[in-house]
Amino acid sequence: MKKNSIAKDALILFLITIIAGFALGVVHEITLEPIAAADAAAQQEAYQTVFPDAVQFEEFETDDAADVLAEAGYADDTIESAARAYDADGNILGYVINATDPNSYGGDVTLSLGVTLDGIVNGYSITEINDTAGLGMKAKEESFSSQYAGKQVEAFVVTKTGATSDEEIDAISGATITSNAVTNAVNAGLVYYRYLLLGGDLSVE
Repeated sequence: MKKNSIAKDALILFLITIIAGFALGVVHEITLEPIAAADAAAQQEAYQTVFPDAVQFEEFETDDAADVLAEAGYADDTIESAARAYDADGNILGYVINATDPNSYGGDVTLSLGVTLDGIVNGYSITEINDTAGLGMKAKEESFSSQYAGKQVEAFVVTKTGATSDEEIDAISGATITSNAVTNAVNAGLVYYRYLLLGGDLSVE
């Protein structure tokens, strides 16, 4: 009698596990599409933020990015994707480059960087950051991000003593690690931008 009870309980537990697993699988499948749609919408919003005059963005492969960054000394950074920005007449305005640096205080920081064909940084829009509220999260605020916009430099550097040139970026108070991570991601984007402009992107004459 006791053995039958144990077997019955085991069978019930097994069936519950199977049903729960199936239910989780169904929920996962149902939520995949909305999550993907939300991610795509967030990415388009970031594109539009750094290229407000663009009416179309065309993404392209960035399989060569890892080697380009490694050669330039940015082996820790990653180019997630990139897109060409076009105006209403179909003219290319520049590039949006999505770059990640893994060394922010809270881990990865991912941003979309807009750069015109003239090499002028339009700015960046952060799409992922997990830093401390009131400190590293200030990297999303205009008071910090505006320091990059409208500048044409080869690379930015972070300073804690006050910026005196276009290349220098005033660090966020109490969040130098985040400031450096954001700047590295921007610089990695600029490295890939120059690669594209100087021959990597064969579609631009």
